[in-house]
Amino acid sequence: MIRGARAPPLRVARLFLPSRRLCGVDSRTGVEVPGTGQQDDGRILEREGEASLDPATVTPEVLLRMPPPPPLPGQPESGDYDAENLSSGSGSRRRPREELRLTDRILKVLLQDGPGFSARKALDEMNLKVTNELVRQVMFKFVVSVDSVNRERYPRLAYKFFVWAGQQERYRHNTSMYNLVMKVFAECGEVKAMWRLLEEMTEIGLPVSARTFHILICTCGQAGLRRRLVERFMKSSSFNYRPFRSSFNAILHTLLTIKQYSLIEWVHQKMVTEGHTPDVLTYNVVMRAKYLLGKLDQFHRLLDEMGKNGLTPDLHTYNLLLHVLGKGDKPLAALNLLNYMSDVGCVPSVLHFTNLIDGLSRAGNLEACRYFFDEMVKKGCEPDAVCYTVMITGYVAAAEFEEAQKLFDDMLVRGKLPNVYTYNSMIRGLCIVGEFDKAYSMLKDMDLHGCTPNFSVYSTLVCRLRNAGKDSEANHVIKYMTKKGQYLHLLSRFGGYRRC
Repeated sequence: MIRGARAPPLRVARLFLPSRRLCGVDSRTGVEVPGTGQQDDGRILEREGEASLDPATVTPEVLLRMPPPPPLPGQPESGDYDAENLSSGSGSRRRPREELRLTDRILKVLLQDGPGFSARKALDEMNLKVTNELVRQVMFKFVVSVDSVNRERYPRLAYKFFVWAGQQERYRHNTSMYNLVMKVFAECGEVKAMWRLLEEMTEIGLPVSARTFHILICTCGQAGLRRRLVERFMKSSSFNYRPFRSSFNAILHTLLTIKQYSLIEWVHQKMVTEGHTPDVLTYNVVMRAKYLLGKLDQFHRLLDEMGKNGLTPDLHTYNLLLHVLGKGDKPLAALNLLNYMSDVGCVPSVLHFTNLIDGLSRAGNLEACRYFFDEMVKKGCEPDAVCYTVMITGYVAAAEFEEAQKLFDDMLVRGKLPNVYTYNSMIRGLCIVGEFDKAYSMLKDMDLHGCTPNFSVYSTLVCRLRNAGKDSEANHVIKYMTKKGQYLHLLSRFGGYRRC
């Protein structure tokens, strides 16, 4: 049992040491890879083979308490953000069939544009009522339909519809609509056209959002171009994103989401040089970047500087510190920090315990993982599916599958629905102990419980079966995947497999 003791605030973070790395499974491919350790430059690499939780895999919004973007002036409460979210699986509300049919009709009209047919005239004759939602749906169709054949034509057609829509009565494009067209251009590699849209937005006085910046910087392949883009946005008077203290924080947030950690350092330095005062959000982002770059001394200096500037750590600062302490195998220091958090009224949540447990499991200290898991339950903090998954993954990685199975059973008894990562860990564990039939059965059970397997689940099972010399069984898994019509575009990753 770990005995608790009070420690000075924040200073406990200095107690951690670099931890050894474990083997794991790539959360994207399911292929096992060895631990990576450190590069010669001391930069800590993120493991390719980890399906568990980490500040690198927890979304910045969760880790750093970044609020969702509010609507721009003239937008309904959820319109702006939803309009720019072009992920078909993002939980968007279902559209009426009539609206979907209308979108298809518009796209068919646009695709006929050419000599002898005027798409503009045909659109006029449709007597459409142009709304933000209609423009969003049409642009979404373009984005998801881009391929090597139409990538040269689609930007022109999308922009033609965009211009036509902007000329209709009682409708004007806002920042969100410009961002949508930029997204189409980005998918088609039309970088110059994106910059022209940015110039147009500036000329007509539309505010430039963090989403605009995000789309642009994701298309900048060269470091020098990224830096010039960042400089432009820092100097722009129209770049003002309301959830953040300043434009600098909006830039830092975006750079964090695309893992541009070195550029985060540069922006932070420019921010300080120009006399802008960092807030807690700024420190959270920059400290996370320093940690992921392996610059631990600078990480601690920022932590000290934060306290000297009179800034109080928030829940997400503590969340990052707990993971650092866990990964450094410092359970006593972590316990001190948890006690301190409770003393100052910052009650640890399941997310804090989960990140701590994840760090400890990566350090190989499963005894401490179990202790903090039990302590969390004792304190009335109910573990969720993610927390169970972290524990299960740790036991599987340590080849203690019986303990993993007990946690999985307990999870079901408590009414916690396993997610795709939970199943992936359990299937991997069953394969490790040679229970391939049960692993295949669990794959089928996923659908019965409303959990669609991702490609990592299939890949884990196929790779394990092949490594065990069970090529026939591996092909059965691939056939099961193709029969369900899933991930057909990734079949080439299963080398040697031929479809009948």
